Amino acid sequence: MKKLDNFSSCLDILRHADFTLADNDDIYRTGVVGQFNLTFELAWKALQEVMKLHGVAGAESGSPREILQLAYKIGFLHDAAVWLLMLKKRNIAVHIYNEDEIDEMILLIRDSFIPAFSALQKTLQEKLDKVECDW
Repeated sequence: MKKLDNFSSCLDILRHADFTLADNDDIYRTGVVGQFNLTFELAWKALQEVMKLHGVAGAESGSPREILQLAYKIGFLHDAAVWLLMLKKRNIAVHIYNEDEIDEMILLIRDSFIPAFSALQKTLQEKLDKVECDW
């Protein structure tokens, strides 16, 4: 599935980010935050697509928040707090100018968001495999 492939490729790039380099290089830091934003966007869209394939009522349309809440409700996501924090950080990431806030964002990406993305990737692949087996 193209949406899951795009999400997985984007996540792979984020996983390989050099977070030590991000400590001192402003352009690299900007790139990591930008890659997070893109990965988040592709994640919720892939999630929505897999839920639609499973016939989940309400997955046809909705904001990222609505899709995330629905996914948590039906068990596609397991840590709603991290995902809602990701959504919040994604929404304000373009307005972060304070170095301390950027440092916090980089640490969240490394320590919380990448693991959450990885768990979603695994879940989506398993759910997609199940749909394909049912055909």
